[in-house]
Amino acid sequence: MTDAIRFLLNGEARVVEGLAPTTTVLEYLRGTERLCGTKEGCAEGDCGACTVVVAEPDRHGLLSYKAVNSCIRFLPTLDGKQLLTVEGLKTADGALHPVQQALVDCHASQCGYCTPGFVMSLLALRHNNPNPSREDTLQALAGNLCRCTGYRPILDAAKRMYDAGVGDAFTAQAADTVRGLEPYDRLVGLRYAAHGQEFIAPRSLDELTGVLKEYPQAPILAGGTDFGLFVTKQHRRFERLIYLGEIPELRAVTESATHLEIGGGTTWSTTLPLIERHWPSFGELIRRFASPPIRNAATVGGNIANASPIGDGPPPLIALGASLVLLGPDGQREVPLETFFRDYRETDRRPGEIVARVRVPLPGAGSEFAVYKVSKRLDQDISAVCAAFAVRLQNGLVAKARLAFGGMAAIPKRARQAESAIIGRPWTAPTIEAAVTALARDFTPLDDMRASARYRTLTARNLLRRFHLETTGTANVRIAYG
Repeated sequence: MTDAIRFLLNGEARVVEGLAPTTTVLEYLRGTERLCGTKEGCAEGDCGACTVVVAEPDRHGLLSYKAVNSCIRFLPTLDGKQLLTVEGLKTADGALHPVQQALVDCHASQCGYCTPGFVMSLLALRHNNPNPSREDTLQALAGNLCRCTGYRPILDAAKRMYDAGVGDAFTAQAADTVRGLEPYDRLVGLRYAAHGQEFIAPRSLDELTGVLKEYPQAPILAGGTDFGLFVTKQHRRFERLIYLGEIPELRAVTESATHLEIGGGTTWSTTLPLIERHWPSFGELIRRFASPPIRNAATVGGNIANASPIGDGPPPLIALGASLVLLGPDGQREVPLETFFRDYRETDRRPGEIVARVRVPLPGAGSEFAVYKVSKRLDQDISAVCAAFAVRLQNGLVAKARLAFGGMAAIPKRARQAESAIIGRPWTAPTIEAAVTALARDFTPLDDMRASARYRTLTARNLLRRFHLETTGTANVRIAYG
């Protein structure tokens, strides 16, 4: 006998059986519950029309509200949580929620197709930030697209929604919701099966190790922001999935005197403020390469294990000298991140292994670091070139250099020739020009829809020049948008 999926839907208990484990939350809402306020736009997490809010107790026992894309989230990941949809926002007497009322008052909807997604993103913002700046609001809505309003009335509504204060019915019922979720807490992981497919969600590393020994070839599901497309776009079928999202040890982040240790299952939203404190430009990159609903689901370990040559996480981590702790049926081992990538979409991950932790050395004296992303649009776009540079200067000389690029080769890769051209030399313009010349020996990029090889090469060279100008104070070439 297999487990059922148990969660709260807008405050009402749900026990789900018989649906395929790869049923998306969006399919469930519209097809099973007939809650059609949540819309399908892109089915790949880009447009935000399908945005819902998932609430679950945090480590302090308080409810945490996260906006997520329901179109690429599998239903079993809701086990033990509360799912909020636009239908659940009105009060018992039928009055609109302050977010909904603000959108009405500010005339912030025209065709209305995207509006439920905006409502849910604003709901999450209202619960997480009692006094957001304009930039905070823009960030919160970065994953929601609207073709009608021009966004100004939506931003007006984002201000108006606080006129009634920050509390709402969900705030008043939070303690009851936490108590209502307690019976759904599991001592051991979920094992849900239907339609010849199985979804396994261990609750501890020990339980996970046993599952990995039993099914070393089973696909690993972390945040699912890329994996979900295998189902929604490629229509692939999986006999079994091992889900990492319920293991506390994989979501822990610790900081020692020398390293930041990031659990492989930690989301980018959780990691962002910690990374930004030490490396501000890395934080800016994280904001650009994913919207909040994606960052609330996507994991650091998944971004690495995905092994995309244009993934934005690996280049800065490689430049910073990060290593991976890989955990599998035979125990754990640590490898440098730069050696983890072997060839296009090929890694050093053995059968049954997962990325358990990412160990990032903290900056020391004389360290300079920056990461740059070049893409066709500012937010939520795939990089043409991602460049990350870390140097350590000592007595005016380059004592250490790590120059890493994404989009320039089949894997994220260091520019070894360029590094050799600057190590031991003064941090001056002639040294940089020698490195710029050496870059031609490091990479032979491809032409594709995002950029030509010539453009990529020129961009990589100019980014290195920019890094030198910024670190020497020769010029501030930072671009301001908006």
